[in-house]
Amino acid sequence: MANSSDSSISTPDSDAPKRGLFSRKPKAAKIKKPSRLKQIGEVFKMTRRHDPMVQWVMLLAFLGVVAASLLVGFLLDNWITGLIIGITLGVLAATLILSRRAERAAFAQIENQPGASGAALGTLKRGWITEDQPVAVNPRTQDAIFRAIGRPGVVLVTEGPSARVKPLVDAERKRLARILPNVTIHVIESGRGDGQVPISQIAKKMNKLKNELTKIEVGAVSKRISSLGSRLPIPKGIDPFKARPNRGR
Repeated sequence: MANSSDSSISTPDSDAPKRGLFSRKPKAAKIKKPSRLKQIGEVFKMTRRHDPMVQWVMLLAFLGVVAASLLVGFLLDNWITGLIIGITLGVLAATLILSRRAERAAFAQIENQPGASGAALGTLKRGWITEDQPVAVNPRTQDAIFRAIGRPGVVLVTEGPSARVKPLVDAERKRLARILPNVTIHVIESGRGDGQVPISQIAKKMNKLKNELTKIEVGAVSKRISSLGSRLPIPKGIDPFKARPNRGR
């Protein structure tokens, strides 16, 4: 009796299929990334929440390009080729409009949040050296200054009311002037007040600044500033400067 009862006892692994000596291990499940079409769909939904007219503008651009291509095709007695080219260019035109309006909608989500100015610097094209964290901050008011280095020189982008952020700007300009006496220091105030620049237009304004440095000099200026280290006191429990435009919501 004892032997028969012992033989009926099974271990947790007894029912699992045994793997042969030379068989491969089962592959771990891979996390699938959303497809390109799904990403575009999410961007479109996010944009439409902030810009209800976006689908009509895209449709108008698409139909306008197709109509123009068809007209050219008829004039050349080859409307089929004109239609094919028109559809391709129409999709491209609609996609470009979606991209522009999606960026505008993304900035609208973070415009009044701390760190929005730093997020605007993240949209700059190549040639600029930026930092994720502010270079100066008022822990009480959360007014801040973000910095970018490029061929126009050093650009300080402020965040906060003009009068309140002015002491931070003056202190940072004096500090930079001591170590970079021959480098131009620009100041751009972000905001909606008089003389301020909306965060969606900051990158555009910076790219219009006149170039004064070579690419090699930009690197040298960045190294010179980095060698001094950071003097920024980050308040404990506060991390408001990681705002980024989210085009997926």
